[in-house]
Amino acid sequence: MSGRPARLVAALLATVLVAGCGAEDTTGQAWHGGRIFLATGNTTGVYYQLGGGYADLITRHVPGYEARAEPTGASVENITRVAGGDMEIAFSLADTAADAVDGRGAFDKQPQPVRALARVYSNYTHVIVRSDGKINSFADLRGKRVSTGSPKSGTDIIAGRLLTAGGIDPNTGIQRLNLSLPETVKRMRANTLDAMFFSGGLPTPGVKDLLSSAPGKFRLLPLNELIEPLSARFGGVYTTATLPKEVYGTAEPTPTITVANVILVAADMPEQLAYDLTRVLFTWQGDLIQVHPEAANFNRASAAATGPIPLHPGAARFYRDGG
Repeated sequence: MSGRPARLVAALLATVLVAGCGAEDTTGQAWHGGRIFLATGNTTGVYYQLGGGYADLITRHVPGYEARAEPTGASVENITRVAGGDMEIAFSLADTAADAVDGRGAFDKQPQPVRALARVYSNYTHVIVRSDGKINSFADLRGKRVSTGSPKSGTDIIAGRLLTAGGIDPNTGIQRLNLSLPETVKRMRANTLDAMFFSGGLPTPGVKDLLSSAPGKFRLLPLNELIEPLSARFGGVYTTATLPKEVYGTAEPTPTITVANVILVAADMPEQLAYDLTRVLFTWQGDLIQVHPEAANFNRASAAATGPIPLHPGAARFYRDGG
């Protein structure tokens, strides 16, 4: 992926004055030259699909701005890039974002200047194992070859926390591999992995592809028994839910762990732009639903409940004034 310096050259050539919408920077020009980059996730994940749809809506409905979704390693990378000015919008798991604003975990003693536009849908934690791998419980992951997701992704973080909650050292208790979702799926099919973690919306395209391409060869592990030790150690951002069997055509529904997703921006984004970006999410929500069904779970009534991640003042105004 190209960095902000390379993109900024092109952006400056296309700088547009934003007349009358109030989404300018202090010079009266469109913020960051009118170019908005969305940090998403793996190309076969829900973030990337929704990010592409959101980018299209921004380009069509926020005057003076052009947006583009870019694949990334997900939550930690996304937050770092937004805070550093290389991206304008980030999708993130709420637990990772909470770490970022508090300066803990992957952001130890380095609080990140990010703000939330909205709490959106929830991610379901998928732990998928080979049916012939003699892994019948979470404890059986010990010593196995396990992908915990892209390095420093939200999946990687929650995988480490679940392993810890289950009494397994994430670094020494398993043969840990940090692989993207496409590479993880490839290795599961090749029998060079015994298990995988992925935190995503329903359905996650890469997961659906894996499970539907080889019925009966893989199965999902139940995780609900881990909620108490997980919450006791890492706080109340996690909940339980049942992954319906219809989503992936599994034999039974699977109890699992969920965590909310948030959409983040830099703290210094102009207030009107943040207002407009939040407005787009809900005014054209129907268009996003056509991109991925998880957009139907964007709930305007609860979208402002992003704590402990502060709302951007522009987003707060949207919810307060009713859009």
